[in-house]
Amino acid sequence: MRRRIAIGDLTATGILTALALMIPLVFTFLRVTIPPFFTATLMSHVPSMLAMLMGPFAAVGVGLGSALGFTIFTGPVIGARALSHAVFGWVGNWAWQRGMPLWLVMVITLPFHALFEMGVVWMFSANVQNALITLVGTAAHHTVDAAVALAIVAALQRTGVRWFERTAH
Repeated sequence: MRRRIAIGDLTATGILTALALMIPLVFTFLRVTIPPFFTATLMSHVPSMLAMLMGPFAAVGVGLGSALGFTIFTGPVIGARALSHAVFGWVGNWAWQRGMPLWLVMVITLPFHALFEMGVVWMFSANVQNALITLVGTAAHHTVDAAVALAIVAALQRTGVRWFERTAH
């Protein structure tokens, strides 16, 4: 049976993709940079983390959209690093749909995110120090953004918003 994507889900995915690009490109004052390859903009992973709760289409779509956008605007290394958002988004959605609490979903997705980004930097630089900076930096960045995403979801739950509820599989 083929599942159709609801217009609301498609719209929310587009908005989250736009936010995933806008946060690091516009809010540069939130950016931490360790040359040559590590950059982290606080809250830039939050759209991907929220998309994990919507379904696999949104989780992977926001990650692919941000990767394409970063490739165009910042170059292939940052774009390739952003592909990790599609990977950790899919893993996170998988864990969420299996009933895991959101805090655990964030913990489970952290190694997928950090190791993927470290691998990209290793491939582009062949430098252990650059790869390790990316590993540790991405893990720290993921942790901070996960805390923000958890706070947003908790606030939304108190308002009665239901878009992030688990779907039956």
